Amino acid sequence: MTPMAFSAIPLPMSRPRWKRALVTGGAGFLGSHLCERLVDAGIEVDCVDDLSSGDAGNIRHLAGRPGFRFLRQDVSAPGRPEALPGPYDLVLHFAGPASPADCLDRRLAALDAAGPGTRNALAVAERDGARFLLGSTCHVYGDPATHPLREDCWGHVDPVGPRSAHAEGKRFAEALTTAGATAHGTDAGIVRVFDTYGPRMRADGRQALPTFIRQALAGAPVTIEGDGSQTRVLGYVDDIVEGVLRVAASRAVRPVNIGGDDEATVEEIARRVIRLTGSPSRLVYRPGRAHDPARRRPDTTFAREVYGWSPAIPWEEGFKRTIAHFAERAGPGARQQEWL
Repeated sequence: MTPMAFSAIPLPMSRPRWKRALVTGGAGFLGSHLCERLVDAGIEVDCVDDLSSGDAGNIRHLAGRPGFRFLRQDVSAPGRPEALPGPYDLVLHFAGPASPADCLDRRLAALDAAGPGTRNALAVAERDGARFLLGSTCHVYGDPATHPLREDCWGHVDPVGPRSAHAEGKRFAEALTTAGATAHGTDAGIVRVFDTYGPRMRADGRQALPTFIRQALAGAPVTIEGDGSQTRVLGYVDDIVEGVLRVAASRAVRPVNIGGDDEATVEEIARRVIRLTGSPSRLVYRPGRAHDPARRRPDTTFAREVYGWSPAIPWEEGFKRTIAHFAERAGPGARQQEWL
């Protein structure tokens, strides 16, 4: 792959070059970590979320922090640009249902966040001359034939399948972002985030890792959809946030993959959870989901070579932190090991 020519500027978190940021979907899992990182860097943050899939608990620790403001709003509603006065010099658009549960149960909301939501967030960035970054997803690739997935892969997505609202919505959002950069000269970029895990994940989102952790902590059977041979690459949230903000700090227009580098089968991920929790749980198998990719691994060569970014948290450390978070939320009745 031949990278496009542009200047990639690493994010100087000790000396912020942004003064004020807007984060849509800021009460979500990844959005809340983005808000936290920006606030820690001394950047004022307006966190916008309608809490339809986000959780106010994810940002409760930021309430009262200097420069942090929560705005309960639907970014896809008419008149949102006027309701977000700014001015901002960074707009991170990460709104929209993202968990497998929400992608199936809230399809129209996913399309609204991708269509009108992206238009509104772009309008704010265009108004203020801000850097705009779309939080896209690995699901835009669908179940492609190539492995690992490079940014120049067009993917293989069923436009009417069970996950079409999420996948096609993000593909449309990418087209809107590109059109904004082309037609209006908006300083806009796209980051394709792969499977991410860590504290504040939803326990009820039907994602494999939190489901495994919840079941293992309870000593219940750990359920695997399919035969467990499908592979995933999980990225710890701190690493993903670092990658996202490095892309945001550049002038990149083209999509950039950000994800982990430890490819493991779903069965191996389940066994890791059982081992780290010390759980007596056994594995059980049930029919797999339709359109579930057999393999999903990002090619992050571009992010590594241009931004100097690479994952830093080993899977075992990331799993321990995530298990500790779920054990704390589960209360004293949950199984805990000495390292927790």
